[in-house]
Amino acid sequence: MADEPRTDDELARAIDENAEAEHALRSTSHGGLSDADAERLHALQVERDRLFDLKRQRQAQRDAGQDPAEAHERDAGTVEGYRQ
Repeated sequence: MADEPRTDDELARAIDENAEAEHALRSTSHGGLSDADAERLHALQVERDRLFDLKRQRQAQRDAGQDPAEAHERDAGTVEGYRQ
């Protein structure tokens, strides 16, 4: 993501836009994705994970009495490497 969301509203909007893009891609695939669409879907899923990670970081900062604006989006390798 080139520009990180700066407010909770911007973050929520980015998450909604990501979900809408994923839904649109899935609804037009009719059960089968081209290689390009599969790559795009994967990129959307990774981006969604990064956005939710940023949302959790912001909440953790807030819960600790710190400035949530100090949270920053982590790279895909870090976020995708988390254990569930």
